[in-house]
Amino acid sequence: MSRLVDYLIVVGYDHEKTGSGEGYGKIIQRFPQKDWDDTPFPQGIEMFCQPGGWQLSRERKQPTLFMVVLTDIDSDRHYCACLTFFEAEINLQGSKHEGEEEEDEESGLIQPAQVFAPKSLVLVSRLHFPDIFRACLGLIYTVYVDSLHFPLEGLIANLFTCLVPVAGGSQKLFSLGAGDRQLIQTPLNGSLPVTHTSVALLFQQLGIQNVLSLFCAVLTEHKVLFHSTSYQRLGDACRALEALMFPLKYSYPYIPILPTQLLEVLSTPTPFIIGVHSMFQSEIQELLDVIIADLDGGTIKIPECIHLSHIPEPLLQQTQAALSMVLHPDLEVADHAFPPLRTAPSNAKLLDKEVRAVFLRLFAQLFQGYRSCLQLIRIHAEPVIHFHKTAFLGQCGLIENDFLTKVLDGMAFAGFVSDRGPPYRACDLFDEIVAFDIQRIKEEDENSTKMLKHIRELSEQLFKNENPNPHMAFQKVPRPTEGSHMRVHVLPFPKINEDKIQTLIQEGLAKYQNTAPPVRVEKKCVVPAGQPVVSIMAKTESVFNSARRLEVVRSCISFIFDNKVLETEKTLPAALRALKGKAARQCLTQELSLHVKQNRAILDHQQFDYIVRMMNCALQDCSSSEEYSVATALLPLTTAFYRKLAPGVNQFAYTCIQDHPIWTNQQFWEATFYSDVQNQIRALYLNATEDRPELSLKQKERGPAVPDHEKTAMDLAAEQLRAWPCLSKEKQQELVKNEESTVFSQAIHYASLMVYLLVPLDTSKNKLLRGCAAGDWESGSNSIVTNSVAGSVAESFDTESGFEDSENSDIANSVVRFITRFIDKVCTESGVTQDHIKNLHSMIPGIVAMQMETLEAVHRESKRLPPIQKPKILRPPLLPGEEFVSEGLRVVLDPDGREEATGGMLGGPHILPAEGALFLTTYRLIFKGTPHDPLVGEQTVIRSFPVATLTKEKKITIQNQLQQNMQEGLQLRSATFQLIKVAFDEEVSSEMVEIFKKHMQKVRYPQSIFSMFAFAAGQVAPQIILPKQKEKNTSFRTLSKTIVKGAKKAGKMTIGRQYTAKKKTGTLVDEKGNRTTWNEDDDVSVSDDGELPTSSTLKVSEKSTMEQLVERACFRDYQRLGMGTISGSSSRSKTEQFRITTVNRMYSLCRSYPGLLVVPHSVQDSSLQKVARSYRHNRLPVVCWKHSKTKAVLLRSGGFHGKGVTGLFKTPNPHTAAPASSESSSSLEQEKYLQALLSAIPIYFRMNGNNTLTRRPTLALSPGSERRTSRMSSVMKQVVPVHLDLPFSNSFARGVIGYRDKLFTHSNQKPAPKERVHSQGVWASLRSSSRFSHQLPTVDVGARLASKDTTQPVGSETLQAQLLKQQAALYIFGEKSHLKGFKFDLTMNCELVPVECVDIRQVKASFKKLMRSCVPSSIPSDNEVTFLKSLEESEWMQQLHKIMQLALILAELLDSGSSVMVSLEDGWDISTQVVSLVQLLSDPFYRTLEGFQMLIEKEWLSFGHKFSQRSNLTPSSQGSGLTPLFLQFLDCVHQIHNLYPMEFEFNQYYLKFLAYHYVSNRFKTFLLDSDYERLEHGTLFEDKGDKQAKKGICIWECINRMHKRSPLFFNYLYGPTESEQVLKPCINISNLKKWDYYTGETLSTGPSYDWKMGLTRAESTEESDCVVSTSKRTIVWPCYSSVSRAQPDAITKLLADIERLESELNQSPEGWQVTLEKVKVSIKEDIKLERSLHKQTSSASGLIPTNLQNFQRRSMLHLPDSSLGEENSPTASESNGVNRRAATLYNQFTSKNEESRSFEGILFKRGALLKGWKPRWFVLDITKHQLRYYDTGEDTNCRGHIDLAEVESVIPTAPTIGAPKHVNEKAFFDLKTTKRMYNFCAQDAQMAQQWVDKIQSCVSDA
Repeated sequence: MSRLVDYLIVVGYDHEKTGSGEGYGKIIQRFPQKDWDDTPFPQGIEMFCQPGGWQLSRERKQPTLFMVVLTDIDSDRHYCACLTFFEAEINLQGSKHEGEEEEDEESGLIQPAQVFAPKSLVLVSRLHFPDIFRACLGLIYTVYVDSLHFPLEGLIANLFTCLVPVAGGSQKLFSLGAGDRQLIQTPLNGSLPVTHTSVALLFQQLGIQNVLSLFCAVLTEHKVLFHSTSYQRLGDACRALEALMFPLKYSYPYIPILPTQLLEVLSTPTPFIIGVHSMFQSEIQELLDVIIADLDGGTIKIPECIHLSHIPEPLLQQTQAALSMVLHPDLEVADHAFPPLRTAPSNAKLLDKEVRAVFLRLFAQLFQGYRSCLQLIRIHAEPVIHFHKTAFLGQCGLIENDFLTKVLDGMAFAGFVSDRGPPYRACDLFDEIVAFDIQRIKEEDENSTKMLKHIRELSEQLFKNENPNPHMAFQKVPRPTEGSHMRVHVLPFPKINEDKIQTLIQEGLAKYQNTAPPVRVEKKCVVPAGQPVVSIMAKTESVFNSARRLEVVRSCISFIFDNKVLETEKTLPAALRALKGKAARQCLTQELSLHVKQNRAILDHQQFDYIVRMMNCALQDCSSSEEYSVATALLPLTTAFYRKLAPGVNQFAYTCIQDHPIWTNQQFWEATFYSDVQNQIRALYLNATEDRPELSLKQKERGPAVPDHEKTAMDLAAEQLRAWPCLSKEKQQELVKNEESTVFSQAIHYASLMVYLLVPLDTSKNKLLRGCAAGDWESGSNSIVTNSVAGSVAESFDTESGFEDSENSDIANSVVRFITRFIDKVCTESGVTQDHIKNLHSMIPGIVAMQMETLEAVHRESKRLPPIQKPKILRPPLLPGEEFVSEGLRVVLDPDGREEATGGMLGGPHILPAEGALFLTTYRLIFKGTPHDPLVGEQTVIRSFPVATLTKEKKITIQNQLQQNMQEGLQLRSATFQLIKVAFDEEVSSEMVEIFKKHMQKVRYPQSIFSMFAFAAGQVAPQIILPKQKEKNTSFRTLSKTIVKGAKKAGKMTIGRQYTAKKKTGTLVDEKGNRTTWNEDDDVSVSDDGELPTSSTLKVSEKSTMEQLVERACFRDYQRLGMGTISGSSSRSKTEQFRITTVNRMYSLCRSYPGLLVVPHSVQDSSLQKVARSYRHNRLPVVCWKHSKTKAVLLRSGGFHGKGVTGLFKTPNPHTAAPASSESSSSLEQEKYLQALLSAIPIYFRMNGNNTLTRRPTLALSPGSERRTSRMSSVMKQVVPVHLDLPFSNSFARGVIGYRDKLFTHSNQKPAPKERVHSQGVWASLRSSSRFSHQLPTVDVGARLASKDTTQPVGSETLQAQLLKQQAALYIFGEKSHLKGFKFDLTMNCELVPVECVDIRQVKASFKKLMRSCVPSSIPSDNEVTFLKSLEESEWMQQLHKIMQLALILAELLDSGSSVMVSLEDGWDISTQVVSLVQLLSDPFYRTLEGFQMLIEKEWLSFGHKFSQRSNLTPSSQGSGLTPLFLQFLDCVHQIHNLYPMEFEFNQYYLKFLAYHYVSNRFKTFLLDSDYERLEHGTLFEDKGDKQAKKGICIWECINRMHKRSPLFFNYLYGPTESEQVLKPCINISNLKKWDYYTGETLSTGPSYDWKMGLTRAESTEESDCVVSTSKRTIVWPCYSSVSRAQPDAITKLLADIERLESELNQSPEGWQVTLEKVKVSIKEDIKLERSLHKQTSSASGLIPTNLQNFQRRSMLHLPDSSLGEENSPTASESNGVNRRAATLYNQFTSKNEESRSFEGILFKRGALLKGWKPRWFVLDITKHQLRYYDTGEDTNCRGHIDLAEVESVIPTAPTIGAPKHVNEKAFFDLKTTKRMYNFCAQDAQMAQQWVDKIQSCVSDA
């Protein structure tokens, strides 16, 4: 029995504390005055009874009542019912004395009050009977307010003397003695929560989805906060949410009503369920990690930072469906034609129970089978039970599900295990459902009516639990009269006599003491175990071929034990692959344990090796949580299998599987230990039951017993717990002691097991415990004793073994620490005595030391074993001059993220992993080996890349695929899109690896460029004079400037660095070696700063320098373009506008420019120095190309220097004395220079189809008139119809303004008074957007660029007119930031275009991502990360798109007659890309082999692209990383090549060859950063006299040599069109293709870019002979073989046949080019002949033939572009160029022979419906029975045809309107078909008659 009420408290307003503005409450009276012994008085009740604060009121409010829950320090809850009413407040000063009060009461005269104060009656109880409390408080209030004649003291005393029976389902009638009769009903089962209607109400307020979210939040320990304007509703909601958690109990702060003073509790870090009044809504909005539910508004707010885990599917969907059926039953019949008549709404109390039943079912499904994962550790004296979480999750199939994982890790579940774990206890509804109803629930999921029936059954049980006797509920409680609280003359609540109450309580309790209350004993029973765990996800899983895999594993194991080595070798790879499946791993452990039982544990070396590999594989492929089951099963096997190494020395399997992280996992050891302890305890009691037959007799009497051997530990525990109270003390102690010693012995066993697995065989390689586990265990330790014991033990062990080396003692200490902490934790939990724990601690160091000693011998002996037969190391062939730096290290080449070589999705052989060796040469890193899989055959695998391209070297630990153990490895990534990922063999020591890495770094970053392979091939490196190391501080800059100034004054400045003249033989090293700390963009140094005058100290004289400069590509190209002659500024030629200046011949003007520059003729050499100062790095604007037709020029320069303070600092101006004047003078010179440029630029436009090329005279016109002319011309352009020479139809654009991701954004700059730039429309900026839209419509940037008004609708004006409207003579493309302060004179016909170009940092980042996506290091775990997605995320394609877009704009502008100046960044990165692409698009010469070479030599090499720095080739650029701008340019060329395959003389292989070798260091061409540096190092010019001086190989020589030998780089489709010289490709991102250079590889030979050069002619011919003789059908593997060689190539074959025939006829073979030219000539003659036959073509059909027609006219066949002379080489190059079409070789070339063309000629045909007459070439074809027509006679593409079968009549007719003039009237005839009438007109009457006859005869024949 327990008290109904513990305390009654009267709380009133405190008048004494009102000073601060806030009101306070105080306890006026409390009953009883003394605390009960078992229940302390609750603190803080004054705050909780007025949660919103104590406030006086101006009006009388209704009395309120709500329940508050307080939790004490022992986690016991106290339920406080608070009834609050308002009393009149007469004296506001609070100065009344008690005497006065009494007087007032006596007189009874009280004035009507103005202010009312709250007063609360609070009833405190440990029981939860809200209705009873409401009735009792209401009764006390009624007696007071209605002045009933019942003494309040009696009522209150009766409250305390009412005792409630604890037993379930009992009833108690009582009365407080005020005419009331009340009934208390206790629930049947106290463990089930009582909710009345609160759960139903919660769903009604928030809805299904929101409540489910809150439910998940509470279960996964998030903070939940309710707010409402009703305190009662807050209490109900919190109660309901907690009740939904049943069978779990909420163990965190639970405060249904939080008072205002305690609001800071909301920022507590622990989870909670709290309710607050809505008045605090603004305060709670700031909480970031709290889920807030608005009960009144029906919403919940989940902050962004919270990731809410949801119930796993399919349970979530089932729960939602069930809740919907229960809460919205009308939903099912809503669509019925005859819905049932309205039924009465379901009882709210029943509805509440139905909802709870749904959640009970959910928990039953979630925790189904949980008892099978309980691990019983102790039974007596108290049961100790552990829950095996990982096993439970694994069996549920929810390892990845974070919801269940969080629930199991939570406090609530820990309480669940401790409450419900014991097998003998009181059971409730949940135990029954989870044990017996699971199968039923699963079946009902499919059937909604059955499910509803089950829910109803459960809800009835829950309802009955709350209302065991519903008929007895007869209650009578008086209520106050209506409106009683509004009465004016109500006396204050009286003071109650406390002594009287005390005596009444004592009297009442005395009665109860005499009569013993009936106590119903709690009925205990054995908890039903239920079924084992079944996977929740079972429905969705599919079993994949598991039986076959198990068979593979079984057969492999039987082969191993039968010593069938050959069969084992064949099946082992398949078995290892099968072990990736869970079933196969379990099968392995079962099979191996069978062999242990058969005493077959002693193995020979080969068997031991195989078994260890399989064990390793099984452990490696486990997921983290399922690992426990496999590792647990393997644990005893590792100590069972062993081999004999020497007499007395055995090696056990555990020594070879120690590398797995599972062995350092604390949870694994705990779970495994506990499951073993459970088995031991079970065995202990099984034996005990056998010894005691009388116990089993009793069992038999009770009913059918389970046979002993089938009893689980839990069954035995239940029997023991039931018998425990009946046992004697001695017997009890004996059982406790037995259990304790069982656990202790198991702990000793585990200590030694852990020693076996944690002490490494080779102490030098232990990595497991270092740094990973120690930290966890430090924090995880929970015993004070242990730390001290473990510490002291470790110390003593360390001191004893003084002779041990530090390495070993370090390992020993870490192992000892690890084990002692484990032992400490499990023994303390399992109740092992402290003495035993101490003993165990002292034993561990001894066990470790012994094990280390044993393993020493094992390690020593294992080293002596004869090595397993390893494949022979194959040495790779080397190039001339290449030498081995280190001998091959034996490695296994591991597969990376590219799946092709491992079979992958496409299938195919497992080429990787391959066994072989890793070699380092002076040029390359090479792996050469053979595939491990014996089924692949004897193939060679080669993977290599140049050392210079190494971008990242990473030390990794690889799971060796062959030995199945962890090994040290290296991952080497190359800029040539290659990845070598190797695991070192055990014979390779870590020292060898370190030496290898050091050598690799040396070769990667050689000290000087002459140590690079380009110079090393077959030559001795020259003696190098290195400069002295200088201090790397900032004063170096100032020092350098002073040197420059001083030297200038003396007039002795040398061109080279200061140490040039020391030795004549000395060669100079790039000084950048000393400047590694400098920013790569800040090249302020001696070399870049000054304008150094020419000097005579150079090795060669100026004359010879000039001779050599004239030979450079720049000058040759200037001559070709007709840029003028070399002349000084004095000699003027009136015809030439530009001249070639030699002012930079000694590189004194600009270090990074070529020696010869093209500048306007009118500019003096002397002023160029000043102009140069305005540009970055002195890179002034110079002309680099001229349009052959429009004569527009393309200029390039560095970016402008800013005009701010930074600009002054940046300006490399040596005359620091007068910065202001020099700055202004240089900007003045700059303006003059631009004026000179504008004067030199011709104006070009086309008027009525005639070219008019006018040049602005330099002196004749004043600026004003000049401007008028240009204005006039623009007016002319608008008046006269203009045909721009811009065929936009073929452009890369159509429909500009709708381009979504705008390339141009208008920048509204204020027009300054002297500024013409923006006066006629605002220029647009090229904006680089990080994301490009996926649905890009095609865009014409040229048109976009020219249309000043973007609002204009498309098609309102022709694009050409828009472009010409305000076309400037010169467009300057510069960076936004640089153009800000730039001003032009009003007269200049010049426009600025601000461009936001890609930063080199973005290129670098993009390239890294591109490499990772094309060559991933491992297969991505996330299936969504596909190759295309990662390619898109790299943004490489977007960058290509931007570069090409800009280049295309420039090409269009140049073609339309405007000149363009590119002035971006420093002028050597993005500018170079854009300028080169513009020339490639505009000039067909650059699309030839010779022209492309010239383009690269001129724009990239001579104009100073920083190859060494951007390619990260030198030690100085080591930190800057690789920025492949040249590769990006080549990719752009590749994209254009794809779109115009017939416009390029070179093929795709040529581009790949350049891409590979520009970073490879194979050639000297791309080594230094500018011509100046090349001159300094003596590599710029070849010294003709001195043969020794020729150093290094030039890539162009090599390419020309190879090109002469075979058409390796030649594109067979080459057939350029004369008419369409400017290419305008469509460069939408969707049109760009991934370059196969990034992904292709040939594992049979390594990259095909090196061996082509390395092989001599003799070798290749020998090989080709044997290849030809044995060439039969071959299998082509995509990543292994050379696909291009496998593809048939007719031209190559024909050329090879011709060569063979020539050699057979003993003729000297002609070159392939000669042969090909002859064939082309003959084809041209055929075409001429054909043209002469059809001279009647009409002049009107002058359409330009398309590329394809051209191709069909010019070339023999349509072929893939492949290398010629493939037979001459051991393997073929990669496929170069165009994809092979599906059509066969000859099907496109339908010849125009006579039999298929019976009659042909020109006829005018009238177009349909109001269209004019057009001449067409008609062909009458008898064989196909068609009348076809073409545009011209040569055209091979038919434009349309008339089927003669449909012809009805052909009749001569009269001419119609619009017919061709000057034609005979009788030349007209009509042809009528079933579909329409055709009107024709022949050239004369005779021809018309012929056509009519021919057609009629054809029709009649048919």
